[in-house]
Amino acid sequence: MSFKVEELGKSMVKLTIEVAAEEFEKAMETAYQKNKNKLSVQGFRKGKAPRAMIEKMYGASIFYEDAANEVIPGAYEQAAVESGLDIVSRPEIDLVQVEKGKEFIFTAEVAVKPEVTLGKYKGVTVPKADLTVADEEVDAELNRVREQNARIITVEDRPVADGDEAVIDFEGFVDGTPFAGGKGEDYKLVIGSHSFIDTFEEQLIGKNIGDEVEVNVTFPTEYHAAELAGKPAMFKVNIKAITAKELPELDDEFAVDVSEFDTLAEYKEDIKKNLLEKKEKEAKFAKEDAVVDKIIEEATMEIPEAMIDTQTRQMAEEYAQRLQMQGLNLEQYFKFTGMTANSFMENLKPQALKRIQCRLVLEAIVKAENIEVSEEELDKEFETMAQSYRMEKDKLVELVGEKEKEQIKMDVAVQKAVDFVRDAAKESKK
Repeated sequence: MSFKVEELGKSMVKLTIEVAAEEFEKAMETAYQKNKNKLSVQGFRKGKAPRAMIEKMYGASIFYEDAANEVIPGAYEQAAVESGLDIVSRPEIDLVQVEKGKEFIFTAEVAVKPEVTLGKYKGVTVPKADLTVADEEVDAELNRVREQNARIITVEDRPVADGDEAVIDFEGFVDGTPFAGGKGEDYKLVIGSHSFIDTFEEQLIGKNIGDEVEVNVTFPTEYHAAELAGKPAMFKVNIKAITAKELPELDDEFAVDVSEFDTLAEYKEDIKKNLLEKKEKEAKFAKEDAVVDKIIEEATMEIPEAMIDTQTRQMAEEYAQRLQMQGLNLEQYFKFTGMTANSFMENLKPQALKRIQCRLVLEAIVKAENIEVSEEELDKEFETMAQSYRMEKDKLVELVGEKEKEQIKMDVAVQKAVDFVRDAAKESKK
C-alpha cells in the first residue's frame, strides 16, 4: 500500500491510496468465496462454479464492490496513521481505478484539525453575576416545599375554584358532530394548568358537583389535528368530584416536619444558604461559558464543513442513546415533535460548531500556556471515571489504550485551561 497527500485548502486533504494488484486479487478471491453460493451457472451446482467461469458469464466486475469494501477500511486506516494527519472527519471515499490485475486506487477526502490563531484570552471582561438571594426566592422555595407536603381534601361545600382538581366526563362536538379523541371519562383536570385548549378550564370555575356544563372553545389555528385547527367546538362536561390542596401552616412545626431545624427562622436561613450555593455554582459555569465565548470571538479559525457534519452526526448518536435510555427512539421523537431527520440535524449544527470552536481554542491555550497534566492528576481522573463506570480503577486503566490515555490527558488539560482563563478574567457590572 502506498499513498500521497494533497492539500485542498480550508483544512481539507485528499489521500490518494494505491493498493497492490496482488492485495486486490486476494480481496477478489474473498469476494468470490463469499458470493459463490448465491450465483447460478448452468452445468454447475450452486457454490461449485469456478471463479473464472462466473467472471466470464457475469463479468469480472461482479466481485468489484465486495472486494473494494474488503480492501478500503484497512488501507485507509493504515494511510491515515502513516500520514500523521490529525483527521477530524469521516472520509469521503471515491474510487479511481478498479480493474482486475491492476492496482486498486481510491481517494479519501478528509478534514484535518484547523489551525487556530488566538487573540486575547487572558483577562477578558465578562458580566458579573448577581449573587444576592432575595426574600421572594426564599418564599418561593418554602411554597414549593409546602406544595409537596400538602394534603388533598375532598370538596363538597363549594363550587370549582382556580387550583382545584376536578374529575369530569366530557364529550366534544364540532358542527354538532362528535369528533375522534374528544371524549373522556373520570378525567382529572387541574384548573389553571392550561392543559386543555382555550378557556376550557376557566369556564368550569364557579360550577358545582353534578352540574352539566356546555363549554365553548376554539381550537388553535396550528392544532396538531388539521381537521380541527381553527374550528369552534362545544364540550358537554359533567363535574363529578372536586379536590383541593390544603397547604400546611408556615410555622416552627412545619420546619420540624420537613427539615432538621427546630424553628422556621433557622430553616429559612438554611434555604437562603443553599440557594446562594446554587447561584455560586451556576455563576461559575456561566462565567466559564462567557469567557470561552469571548475567546472564540477574538480567535481566528476556519472550520471545515466536513468536521461540522461529523460532530453533528456524533451528537445525534449521543441524543439517540439518551432517548433509548428513556425507552424512546428517534423515529418516535420525530413523531412527537413534528421534526424530520433533516430538520433535527440542522438544529444540531450550531451546537456542533460551538462545541468544535470551544475545544479548538482551549487546546490552543493548552499549547500556548504549556499546560501539562501530572501523573497524580491523571490518576485522579481515572478514579473519577472508575466511580462513574462502577468498576475498579486498575481494571479501567488496564482497558484503556495509549491513544485513549492521551485523549483523557488532553481532556484534563482542557479543563485546566478553562480554570486558567476563568480565573484570569475580569468581571464588570451589567
